[in-house]
Amino acid sequence: MVDCWWEQALYWEQEEIWPRRLHQPSGGNAGSRLKWWRIVGRDSAIFPEVVAVARALLEPAMAEVALRASGGMQPRARGADDAFCHRLGELVGRTWLGLELAAEHSSPLNDWKGAIVRGRRHEPRRPGWREDPWRLKREQQPATMAGPLRVMAAEAQSGGSGTRWRATVSAEQRFHITQLVDEAREQLVELRGVHSGTTAEVARTLLEHLSRSAALIDQALVHTATAAVAAGVALEEVAAWSRLSAQELAEVLAAGEGED
Repeated sequence: MVDCWWEQALYWEQEEIWPRRLHQPSGGNAGSRLKWWRIVGRDSAIFPEVVAVARALLEPAMAEVALRASGGMQPRARGADDAFCHRLGELVGRTWLGLELAAEHSSPLNDWKGAIVRGRRHEPRRPGWREDPWRLKREQQPATMAGPLRVMAAEAQSGGSGTRWRATVSAEQRFHITQLVDEAREQLVELRGVHSGTTAEVARTLLEHLSRSAALIDQALVHTATAAVAAGVALEEVAAWSRLSAQELAEVLAAGEGED
């Protein structure tokens, strides 16, 4: 449960406790090894919250809060003011966390709460479903330290080619590349049925649209190659995919940096 929070915490702007706790064993600043420290330091960093959450969920009073927050014996939709989520946030020293937890609709905490509430209401069990509040679905079980470390090692060995495109290339860069390709496609679509008219007219239309499309594709190629190299993919590999020599690609990328 807390392990799921750990993964989400990267996107919690108000989270300050875990980053501070994580940087301590690394000498005050994890720096470029932050990803490594997030893997090996996870269990020790989240341990206080694990204890606090376990203690809270074992308290009968929290089960009552969960029942009341769900509408008591009359089920109701959960809202942002969910008292159970807000109370749990307070117990782990994060008063703002209640809103984050209340917004989740598929999580170990949600499953625990659902099982507790259904048990209090004496609802019949669903066929083939074990109403055990402490049962974790396989996909919700935390990853061992070894798995992510193996992925990191593979990425380092492959020189960046093992990283994920969406994780290493910004949304702005991806949007710009897509926009260039779409504009180039539009130039080509306009050439449908162009082969009628005088030779000069047809040639002019073809060449103007083809040259514009080629220029846009060239820009998309440069932006894509730049993003790939910046992500750690070998220049030689990117050059081969671009049908250029490594020297030619290096010159193209250098020229692009100069224009920026």
